[in-house]
Amino acid sequence: MALAAILLLFLTLFSNSKADRDFDVRQHLSTVTRYGVVKDIVDNSFIPSDIPQGCTPIHLNLVARHGTRSPTKKRVREMEKLASHIKELIEDAKQRNLSLQKVPAWFHNWESPWKGKLKGGELDIKGEEELYQLGIRVRERFPDIFNEEYHPDVYPIKTTQIPRASASAVAFGMGLFSGKGSLGPGRHRAFAVTSESRASDTILRFFECCQTYKDFRKNQEPSFDKLKEPILTEITSALAKRYEFNFTRQDISSLWFLCKEESSLLEITDQACSLFSPTEVALLEWTDDIQMFMVKGYGKSLNYRMGVPLLKDVLQSMSEAINADEDNQVPGSYEKARLRFAHAETVVPFSCLLGLFLEGSDFERIQKEEPLDLPPKPPQKRNWRGSIVAPFAGNNMLVLYSCPANSSSKYFVQVLHNEHPIPMPSCGGTDFCPFQVFKDKIVEPHFMHDYDTLCNARLDESKHKPETSKLSQLFRWIFRLGGNGDTPSHGVEL
Repeated sequence: MALAAILLLFLTLFSNSKADRDFDVRQHLSTVTRYGVVKDIVDNSFIPSDIPQGCTPIHLNLVARHGTRSPTKKRVREMEKLASHIKELIEDAKQRNLSLQKVPAWFHNWESPWKGKLKGGELDIKGEEELYQLGIRVRERFPDIFNEEYHPDVYPIKTTQIPRASASAVAFGMGLFSGKGSLGPGRHRAFAVTSESRASDTILRFFECCQTYKDFRKNQEPSFDKLKEPILTEITSALAKRYEFNFTRQDISSLWFLCKEESSLLEITDQACSLFSPTEVALLEWTDDIQMFMVKGYGKSLNYRMGVPLLKDVLQSMSEAINADEDNQVPGSYEKARLRFAHAETVVPFSCLLGLFLEGSDFERIQKEEPLDLPPKPPQKRNWRGSIVAPFAGNNMLVLYSCPANSSSKYFVQVLHNEHPIPMPSCGGTDFCPFQVFKDKIVEPHFMHDYDTLCNARLDESKHKPETSKLSQLFRWIFRLGGNGDTPSHGVEL
């Protein structure tokens, strides 16, 4: 029995160390995750549809997030404060005659990589490459769609007025149309990128034009801090013991942000990220994902129902493509792809409108207007992961197919998330849905929610009370976890 116990202990330690070695922190950075690191992570239990012979793609809708970006000015200042505080922590350790052997070597001379930077939030060179390569892959995958001479009415490219989004649109277009022009060695060509005013862009920046949503999000900020506090407290205590530093919760929050930025922008995983164990990373990732769930995703129906103008725009483009196909219009005389570039606040609600990334019976609960549970806490598996739902350059593509007359339906819609087919609960769990079913079951039920009514009507006090009740239930749920609590930081546009 003693030998069996020793063997069991050895196997446990071995399996844990192997799991730690296999753990790739770059895949667990929530919405700060680079596209190339996670784009091919798929649900192996789902078998994509075989596209019937004779079915041809005739139109494509793309809704994409901008690529990897640099930290915002606010975050740059936070990193400079962190650098100063690390120096204070080391000095404090010396004064207390603590051994400095436990101090991570990189602490001693660390300066913020963004020290002195006056601007922030712009598209990084890695982000440019993400969108450029995406453009190339989309063209190669759908040659029947991108076989026409470029014209802005055939391939309209739309973006928000935020520079990182418009720069992403340009990078994508350079890849999409590379070799199609006469400019430079790459034979590039000029193309148009258009955008609406930030104050009136209800298609791609519906979240900024929706006053009800802005009020809701602002009111949640203090709650997010409280929900996140237990996990930060637990990890702060663990790191304080591990390194004998007087870390604060703000230190841990800043170090976690540094970990995400070092990994995604600088390819550094052996500094800030190495401070945390895989279990701690998983918990910190979960708190970020919970925030995304609550203020961008299924946590409140307003989060995604305000995206109805975008959904209408997608349906309109598909309907026009079908009409053009039915009328045998001359190629080059009608739109073949509508390409949009925006933010996580756009892509996440749009994914929810399609019913993606739900757990178990969640789809039925949404249909009954019932609130959803929070995504399961680690080590439980969950579908809702920011690194998958909306990494940098994360995207949804809806491809419209025209099929032979002997098919069950002439037109079908295939949904691709991050370039991979993904099941739609509203269409029987398939990724290849008859257009009429897609329209009747997925799209039009959302149209009962009018954008202006949702976003600009004054909510009276009685309508706020249920949210308070839900929040109190959430607090009780968090604290039942025994201090392992959760969630978010203040809303920053992603």
